[in-house]
Amino acid sequence: MNASAAAPAAAPPTTPGSAPARRHRTLLLCAAFATALVWLTGLALSTGQVRLPLTGALRALAGLGDVGDVLVVQQFRAPRVVSALIAGAGLAVSGSLLQRLFRNPLASPDVIGVTGGASFGAVLLLATGASQALIPLGALGGGVLAAVLLGAFAWRSRIAVGRLVLVGLAVQAGLAAAVNLMIVRFPAELATSALQWTTGSLYGRTWTEVSVGGAAIVLATTAVFLTHRRTSVLELGEDSAGGLGLDPARARLGLLLLAVVLASLAAGLTGPVAFVALAVPHLVRLLAGPPTPGTLALTALAGALLLLAADHIVLDLLPVHGLPVGAVTATLGAPWLLVLMIRQGRPTHRSDS
Repeated sequence: MNASAAAPAAAPPTTPGSAPARRHRTLLLCAAFATALVWLTGLALSTGQVRLPLTGALRALAGLGDVGDVLVVQQFRAPRVVSALIAGAGLAVSGSLLQRLFRNPLASPDVIGVTGGASFGAVLLLATGASQALIPLGALGGGVLAAVLLGAFAWRSRIAVGRLVLVGLAVQAGLAAAVNLMIVRFPAELATSALQWTTGSLYGRTWTEVSVGGAAIVLATTAVFLTHRRTSVLELGEDSAGGLGLDPARARLGLLLLAVVLASLAAGLTGPVAFVALAVPHLVRLLAGPPTPGTLALTALAGALLLLAADHIVLDLLPVHGLPVGAVTATLGAPWLLVLMIRQGRPTHRSDS
C-alpha cells in the first residue's frame, strides 16, 4: 500500500472569508468591544464634575468610602451608565432585526416611526402626571401605535415591504409634530421634562426606571437571540420558508412586533436616540460579515459602546453643558445616512457578458 494513500487527507486551509475565519474574527471583535466597554464604564463612573480615581469610584459603587462619593456614583452616574448600556444594545439589536426583516439597509426604529411613537406615548403619559416608572409602558404603547399606523397605511396602499421605509418616514414626521405640539402646550415645569423626548437624553435616569425598562429590554433582546434561526429562514424567501414548515406572514409579524417592542422600551429609557439602530448593524456587517448569533452579540456590544461613548462625549469632552446625547449620535449618524441613501439610489450596472 502506498504510504501517501494511507495518510489522512489534509484539512483545507482556512481562508479569510471562510466560516471558521469569520467566527474567529467575530470572537476577537466581541472580546475587543467588551474590553473597551469595561474600560469606558469605569471611565464614566469616575469622571464628571466630581472626579474620582477608578478605585474610589468602584468602592463608591459598592457603597464604601465617602458618603458624598457613594451618592454621586450610585444615584447619579451608575443609573445613567446602565441606561446607556442597556438601551444602546437594545436599539442596535432592534435595528439589525428590522433591516433583516425589511431587507432594506435604511430600516431602523428611528426611520420607520417606532421611536417617534415611543416619544409620543411617553410625553402623553407625562402630561397626565403619571409616575416615571410607567414611562416605559407609555413608550411601548406609542411604539406599537406607530407600527399599527405603518401597517395600516402599507396595507391600504399595497406597498412592497422594501418601500415601507418611505411610509415610516411620514409616520415619524407626523408623530414628531404631535410631540412638539404637546410640549408647546405644556406648563413650563412639564415642558422641561418632556424635551428629552425630542432628541434623546440620559439625564436624570433613576434606578426605578432602569429596573423596569432595563429588565424588559433584556428579556426582549434575549427573545431576539432565541428567534435568530427563524429570522434566517425568512431571509431565504417566502417559498423556501414555507417549504421548511414556517408560516412566513405569521413569523414576520411576530418578529416585527418583537423589534418594535425592543425599540420602544429602549426609547422609553433614553428617549429617541437617533442613528444607533441604523449605523451599528452596518458597522458590524462591515467588520464581521453576514448575520450569525455571534454577530448579533457583537451588535449588542457595539450599540452599548456607541451610546456610552456618545454620553461620555456630552459630559466630559464638549464645552456645551446639558447637550442631549441624541444630538451627538445624530451628528455622527447624519453623514452615514446620507451615504446609505446615495448607495441605495445608485443604479446597479450589469455586465453584458
